[in-house]
Amino acid sequence: MSDQPMVTHFATGAGFIAALDQSGGSTPKALRAYGIDESQYSSEAEMFDLIHAARVRIITSPVFTSEHILGAILFEGTLARQIEGLGAAEYLWQRKGILPILKIDKGLEEKADGVQLMKDIPGLEERLDSARAAGVFGTKERSVIHAADPRGIEQVVEQQFALGERVVAAGLVPILEPEVTISIPDKDEAEVLLKAAILEGLEGLGDRQVAFKLTIPSVDGFYSDLIAHPNVVRVVALSGGYSRDEANERLARNPGLIASFSRALLDGLTVQQDDAQFDATLKASIASIYAASMT
Repeated sequence: MSDQPMVTHFATGAGFIAALDQSGGSTPKALRAYGIDESQYSSEAEMFDLIHAARVRIITSPVFTSEHILGAILFEGTLARQIEGLGAAEYLWQRKGILPILKIDKGLEEKADGVQLMKDIPGLEERLDSARAAGVFGTKERSVIHAADPRGIEQVVEQQFALGERVVAAGLVPILEPEVTISIPDKDEAEVLLKAAILEGLEGLGDRQVAFKLTIPSVDGFYSDLIAHPNVVRVVALSGGYSRDEANERLARNPGLIASFSRALLDGLTVQQDDAQFDATLKASIASIYAASMT
């Protein structure tokens, strides 16, 4: 059974989700944006040390607090490390009052039927058990929709719900993330198909609860019925490649939808900034995303 105070906090708390879960192929890009290029590390281990140091700088910043941040999504490598002498999940919840969420997907399959399904996740139950033991609240799992293909979208949603049920069985709250690519010409049509498939999937959940991380919809308020659904703990939005300003503007037009931003949160932060500059940049970013989430 999920930890009830944590579930209540997630369902009703003010704030947004910080997505700090870049991993594998997206790490060099995240480091470049942070001001560290490939010439500054010579191995994968060094690369992950550098991205961990960047994440620790964010998480331990005095402006990264539960006043505005509801939860933080972590990469598995972060979960295995410590922050100021505590496990990363423990530090987030005990020191900061911020819900620790673990990215569990292992990347994407090749595109078929207009979508990319998640790759298999070997040893999932053991990973979920150890995550729960480490103090993790929930999980996040991403697949991607590139076209309004009914068959592809149906497969994405079926896979997401099947994985979500395994997460619930392990006592964690799953955040299902069937991302719709923002640049596709039939984005609004894909969202209609996606929502219909999600609503159908929710009918089979009984009293189990899940959350969703979705692309900000083309039609304002489109996910209001999902947000209000008794089986849905929370619906959060990914920035999906929109600039921070555009993502915030679109988000603010969707009451009840809160941010779960990654790049849009971290834009402007660099390793070269001193702590005062770094904290001021992060504070301004957090304030703007919080305002859009709470509209």
